[in-house]
Amino acid sequence: MIRLAVFLGNTGRGYENTRHNAGFLLCSYLYPDAVFSIKFHSAYAKLSQGAIMKPLTLMNLSGTAVSEAKSFFKLKNEEILVVHDDMELALGTAAFQKGGGTKGHNGLKSIRDRCGGEDFFRLRIGIGRPDKGSPAVYVLSPFTESEKASLNALFSRIASYGVFSIPENLHLKV
Repeated sequence: MIRLAVFLGNTGRGYENTRHNAGFLLCSYLYPDAVFSIKFHSAYAKLSQGAIMKPLTLMNLSGTAVSEAKSFFKLKNEEILVVHDDMELALGTAAFQKGGGTKGHNGLKSIRDRCGGEDFFRLRIGIGRPDKGSPAVYVLSPFTESEKASLNALFSRIASYGVFSIPENLHLKV
């Protein structure tokens, strides 16, 4: 059972609508009225289904926030869901899974290193891969208007399940 949903992104106006902030964007979509407080180096909110958080560290240091919450609430990795962008999935797709490699995602690496394993749940939000150019520049670039429409359609499908009750091995495509 998931007790903590962690939405990954980078703080700051320059990152607000970037691909790397797909996790933050989903959190805002699902919980527009959530009342957050600052706890565990995160924007943190307690909901009836569990807790949600958006680490306020840079993406690459997300493990600091997650490990603090994990320790405080005495959570097992299997009780944590990490929502993050994924270049391996096409835009408009999402996949839910337990465990898996980090595939170069520095936020996931930080969580793995600080939490002692990769056996947490993940909701991977597809952002696609650039045809050319640097992946680092790509993930930090904003979504286009048509991409935002696809993302919102995907978010609507995710909302129909809710992050605390997503069926295992769910794959969505809009």
